Amino acid sequence: MATLRKGKCYSNLTRPYTRKSKFKKKGFIKAVPQNRVVRYDIGDASKKFQYKLRLMSKEDIQIRHNALESSRLVINRFLNKKLGKEFYLKLHLFPHHILRENKMLTGAHADRLQTGMAHSFGRAVGLAARLKKGRPLFSVNVNKNNIDVARQALKKATPRMPGKFTIEIINN
Repeated sequence: MATLRKGKCYSNLTRPYTRKSKFKKKGFIKAVPQNRVVRYDIGDASKKFQYKLRLMSKEDIQIRHNALESSRLVINRFLNKKLGKEFYLKLHLFPHHILRENKMLTGAHADRLQTGMAHSFGRAVGLAARLKKGRPLFSVNVNKNNIDVARQALKKATPRMPGKFTIEIINN
């Protein structure tokens, strides 16, 4: 079973290629992969909190859905362990962009079994979300005495994603 390619293969923001064909049915991606992100809002949404911490992007990047889910789980586990239910976490992105890969065979006589670059549209291998510079990725609402815990949780999520991030604190 082939594994996923590295995240850096998909982190650059390039214009998505749209296939233009004289046959309408060949111009669409037929199967969209399952989104790995399970929940976008976690915690007590009805409660009013004093502060909001936001994880902001310092550059334009593209983040795969499995990286988003991994970082969401890290933040959620850390906040649940330290604060219980005294927080509200929100993921602001939804992965819309479909990532494709034209898998090439290797080995003897592989050239006879594949089309090469003649039909190189590729099959869908995952989803990605596009994040512009200065836009929030995650936001955590907490009270004043829990600001340091929320900052630690957001810092734990940054190594799991491409790009550079900063944490912004806003008084609600």
